[in-house]
Amino acid sequence: MATLQEITEGLRERVGEDSGLDATLKFDFGDEGIVYLDAASVPNVVSNEDKDADCTITISKDNFEALAKGDLDPTTAFMMGKLKIAGSMGIAMKLQKIFS
Repeated sequence: MATLQEITEGLRERVGEDSGLDATLKFDFGDEGIVYLDAASVPNVVSNEDKDADCTITISKDNFEALAKGDLDPTTAFMMGKLKIAGSMGIAMKLQKIFS
């Protein structure tokens, strides 16, 4: 299983300078930490700060890794309760292009 640092670095590589999301997003891994993406600013900033976000996705690190590898479909994960979305659903939908 990847560490929080490895997940943070991986997301930083995926989003690059400008992901096009134009919003703030938080991945909440519960007791295992947070990855915060500020895509409202360019260049995009990925950190482990726990700040308010336009969209918060609560997911286990295992399921996040499966999503990132393409082994878990985001819609299926949502329907099965493996990920929860708070805030803007539209931002969550835009994430699919980052993970595809």
